[in-house]
Amino acid sequence: MTAIEPNATVAVVGAGTMGRGIAQVALTAGHPVRLYDAAEGLAAEAVRAIGARLDRLVEKGTLAAAERDAARARLHPATGLDDLAGPALVIEAILEELPAKQKLFSELESVVPEDCLLATNTSSLSVTAVGGALRRPGRFVGLHFFNPAPLLPLVEVVRGAATDPAAADRAHATVAAWGKTPVRCADTPGFVVNRLARPFYAEAFRLHEERAADPATLDAVLRESGGFPMGPFELTDLIGQDVNEAVTRSVYESFFQDPKFRPSLAQRRLVQAGLLGRKSGRGWYDHAAGAERPLPHTAESCAAPGELALQGPLPIACAALRGMIEEAGIAISEKPGPGARGVDSGGFVLPGGTELSLTDGHRATVATGPRIHFDLALDYRTCDRIALAPSATAPEADVRAAIGLFQALGKRVSVMGDAPGLIVARTVAMLVDFAEDAVGRGIASPEDVDTAMRLGVNHPRGPLEWGRAVGAGWVRRVLGNLHTEYPDGRYAPSQPLLRRAAVEESLL
Repeated sequence: MTAIEPNATVAVVGAGTMGRGIAQVALTAGHPVRLYDAAEGLAAEAVRAIGARLDRLVEKGTLAAAERDAARARLHPATGLDDLAGPALVIEAILEELPAKQKLFSELESVVPEDCLLATNTSSLSVTAVGGALRRPGRFVGLHFFNPAPLLPLVEVVRGAATDPAAADRAHATVAAWGKTPVRCADTPGFVVNRLARPFYAEAFRLHEERAADPATLDAVLRESGGFPMGPFELTDLIGQDVNEAVTRSVYESFFQDPKFRPSLAQRRLVQAGLLGRKSGRGWYDHAAGAERPLPHTAESCAAPGELALQGPLPIACAALRGMIEEAGIAISEKPGPGARGVDSGGFVLPGGTELSLTDGHRATVATGPRIHFDLALDYRTCDRIALAPSATAPEADVRAAIGLFQALGKRVSVMGDAPGLIVARTVAMLVDFAEDAVGRGIASPEDVDTAMRLGVNHPRGPLEWGRAVGAGWVRRVLGNLHTEYPDGRYAPSQPLLRRAAVEESLL
């Protein structure tokens, strides 16, 4: 299916931030654009604002003056819906209220041509429900742009239950022709990005509620070990706690209060207190002028052990550590046995007899002896920080030896409370599981899932790519053990993940 013609008119309804951004995208792609808003004078104001943005692009040298002038000539405010009688595509970006959107599209249906595509930019409402009021819902799709629309490449092309495949194909081709990266997805709460991103926030908030670590430390570990560009506490302060919490609650309610999507009580208290992040001056952090940012917990310098024992094969997620340790001049001897937790779950034994191993989703404090868990890293060679969680029975000398070991590898070390799964491993395992479940349910293709999460929320890897890197068996084991620690259903591995792990094991 081909895109709409380059000279075809695009109409945008809603002249707020998103509407202006979408109008600018269509305009710079060469389309005549009609911009309408029910608020008197707002469309004309938006046209002037878009013109000013084009001026700035000329000043930066990213747009030729002649192209700006031509674009300005193609952009016009509309005074009423009757002015939108001839577009090939109408994109709605009004307030997130279902009755208002349904009423708008019912009115548009009697104005626009029969072959006009109708699209909503909703981020939280069901595309099927918005289009449910139409006589011909087959031409209705979701086009979820990300803010700021002119800069961010991702657009989720959402097919409602009644959307014709040809309409979704045409919308996908049009977005691609505009220089964006479209991903296809079925109509599901949160679509791809907002559905799959929930664990990134939820796991850190839960660990904070459990007093495993403070926000600054959790943010630092996810950035400096997990490779995420921002931690969830600083990111939600930037987004706005009210905005992020509203999305979380919407997805939770839409999934009939599935515990996997349960919101954070601590975040809810921030919203109730008006501590919304940067826009209110305070959220998880104090953003007042001159306020000092809290530092993450970082262990003091400790001596590295001269020798370690290795018991059992290391999980593939941390297999690089053996070579790194030997390169640092620390001897490693082999100790018979499969490791304390079985095949592919081996670990090191410190001089005092304490096991040092990658977290497996259990608490470190177990009846079988002293243990220290370390967290997952995106890349153990290049990461800057590692989190450790000692058991209550781990001798202080071995805790210091574990700290010194990772410091000898060039890492800063944060010691957390004994939290099952720590933070990076717990977050990644949930992201992988959510992604496998979405693909298994036909929400989106594996390629579109990974693309959406890399471009939509700037994750360092797509979740399915990360699952391949650490192994589905390890993810299943971590979630299964977390499910034992928290038997409320939140961490129960999905059926698609269980199938993936079984396939991997059958190939070994």
